[in-house]
Amino acid sequence: MASVPTMIYGTAWKQERTAELVVKAILAGFRALDTACQPKHYREDAVGEALCILQEKHAIKREDLFIQTKFTPINGQDTAKPLPYDPSTPIPEQIKASFRTSLANLRTTYVDSYLLHSPLSTKARTLEAWRALMGLQDAGMVRMIGVSNVYDVGVLRALAKEREVQVVQNRWYEGNEWDRDVYGYCRAHGILYQSFWTLSGSPSLLKHPKLVALAKAGHCTPEQVIFKLAMMHGIVPLTGTKSEAHMKDDLGIQDIELREEESAIADKLRSVGDMVFGEAG
Repeated sequence: MASVPTMIYGTAWKQERTAELVVKAILAGFRALDTACQPKHYREDAVGEALCILQEKHAIKREDLFIQTKFTPINGQDTAKPLPYDPSTPIPEQIKASFRTSLANLRTTYVDSYLLHSPLSTKARTLEAWRALMGLQDAGMVRMIGVSNVYDVGVLRALAKEREVQVVQNRWYEGNEWDRDVYGYCRAHGILYQSFWTLSGSPSLLKHPKLVALAKAGHCTPEQVIFKLAMMHGIVPLTGTKSEAHMKDDLGIQDIELREEESAIADKLRSVGDMVFGEAG
């Protein structure tokens, strides 16, 4: 089975180019994919098409890849598009139906990580959904379970009374002050924290003099420094670039070594935001 990734290729908003771009990403070196059973923003079926191409034409096996997908509640679906479940059925049945659709779309018998795309409308409904994910994990069909778009630590604590959350995937950007409360909770409880909007949501960060200086010292781009510092803080970033050059740049952060003094600075940070805006205010 694939190991837990250090970077994930995100497949949202790729439309008809999804299969093509997933194949390019994997051939560039990515070994983890993020998708969702949400036709509004994802072509999960095209991810499955890409997986088939990779195995048949490039001998890259499904079990060598980390595949993550999601159950999207009805308020996150486009009801004008075919739904992966009947929203009139109980939540556990919705999740089972959506999961079956995901397995069929992805042409697999299991997924490495399965997330609630967001908490549901009430605590009770969220717990009901969480127990359904626990059931899939207990059946051996899912390796890890978690939740996305969760910005209230109280939700994570409530879920942990049933079973500790294993994955959180959130926006991590200057607009929410780098999600410090949830990120801190995840670090304290050994939860895999995945970030999105890591670059696109923080234009000021990319231009900040401290970050530019780090990039110059490391002979790399500001974008690479953000990813590198995020990873140094135990964050697994998603990247959804459509550029093959940027795919290689993103993967290239593994080989970047910041100078000792820059690494020492990074080690003292609570978050990238502390470093970037601490003195600037």
